[in-house]
Amino acid sequence: MNQTNSSDKLMKEIFIECRPETLFSFFTDPDKLVRWMGRHVLLEPSIGGKYRIDVNGSDIAMGEYKEIVPNEKIVMTWGWEKSKLVPPGSSTIEFKLTPKDNGTLLMLTHYDLTESEVSSHQQGWTHYMARLQSLAQGQDPGVDPWSVQAMH
Repeated sequence: MNQTNSSDKLMKEIFIECRPETLFSFFTDPDKLVRWMGRHVLLEPSIGGKYRIDVNGSDIAMGEYKEIVPNEKIVMTWGWEKSKLVPPGSSTIEFKLTPKDNGTLLMLTHYDLTESEVSSHQQGWTHYMARLQSLAQGQDPGVDPWSVQAMH
């Protein structure tokens, strides 16, 4: 069906009972981001600013911020430090925050993934968005089990 070099995208949507500005801070404040993803997080949340998320000591996500619309949208490039398949900058993630009822609809779109990488990233975002949801709603998701074991 697809050629090997074609790129796919994955989309996920989740409703979170908190205001967009509360949710937004979980993408731009390293102390908050590290509570739902990674063990060590470095962020420069400005256009062209870099980020580095050390998930478990060996898997390290890196990229840069491309677009930041306060409380509405964040676009960043994404990749893994040592990966040949998804090197840093090779794919793009967009997070859109839309106010809805008494909370925020979070829409994630991950572009430019190779077909073979879609399912592992789908699993990853399912895991992390559930953690983000409970955190932003005031619960404690606890230590990320993935932060203590290598994924690959």
